[in-house]
Amino acid sequence: MIWPYFSFDELKCKCCGKMLMDDDFMKKIVQIRMAAGFPFIVTSGYRCPEHNAKVSSTGQTGPHTTGRAIDIAVHHQKAHVLICLATTYGITGIGVNQKGNYDQRFLHLDDLTTGPRPNIWSY
Repeated sequence: MIWPYFSFDELKCKCCGKMLMDDDFMKKIVQIRMAAGFPFIVTSGYRCPEHNAKVSSTGQTGPHTTGRAIDIAVHHQKAHVLICLATTYGITGIGVNQKGNYDQRFLHLDDLTTGPRPNIWSY
């Protein structure tokens, strides 16, 4: 699948190169991107279970392994705009990392339904 604003390379697993993003989830992300009116820099899209276990405390079954999660580099006012839009478009999981260097700040977005949802947390 190809979605406007997003390339295969930025969504693929950094470990194995697979790109198994969920089409319905990505359609939501495209809608959010259109409404936001600014580019999204993807820092993580799909992750294979092995890669996710190496980089996340969620192990081999974290949100990124479902293809229904994405991390977007964003800070300041744009982060606030993105959070507001995400909740409007059905994003149920929002992880917020807005501390430290600007180039390390991001928002995690997912639309999973397991666990306590909606949910927002900080890193």
